[in-house]
Amino acid sequence: MRAGIDCYMSAGTAEALSLLEEHRLHIVEALRQFRLGTWAIKPFQAHHNAAEPLSFLMDNQLGEKLLFATDTAYIAYRFEGLTHLLLEANYSLPLLREDTPELRRLILQNHMSLEILCDMLRANDLSKVEEIHLIHLSERNADAEAFRRKIQEITGKVVYIA
Repeated sequence: MRAGIDCYMSAGTAEALSLLEEHRLHIVEALRQFRLGTWAIKPFQAHHNAAEPLSFLMDNQLGEKLLFATDTAYIAYRFEGLTHLLLEANYSLPLLREDTPELRRLILQNHMSLEILCDMLRANDLSKVEEIHLIHLSERNADAEAFRRKIQEITGKVVYIA
């Protein structure tokens, strides 16, 4: 915002960051679509221990449909016609090696595992998907190349690690 960039977020996030008085702030609500340039954007609830977190489904007149979800333990919706995916794959249960029970609990409750992501992908129509980008991989609890291979194997799509 200080750099002159408009920011879009939920009221809960804006309040938690003390940004409610910023003139470049645009409050958005879960399941209430808004437009930004050529994109129609539909925010939806993310499942994380943050103040009103959101994920986003975005589409344009060219037939592109992008799903962006990070900092969420799971996605409770099914989607049709997706073309591009940017999805969290933070950890895998067999690789989870956090030292404290509290940190382990926080990861399990607030971040998407490879296993949950695989289930989510299997539950959705991926026939138009062109590429999948895996984001927010844990340094300690993920294996980027193994994750890429697994998602490519179950989807048959091009997979990148961000």
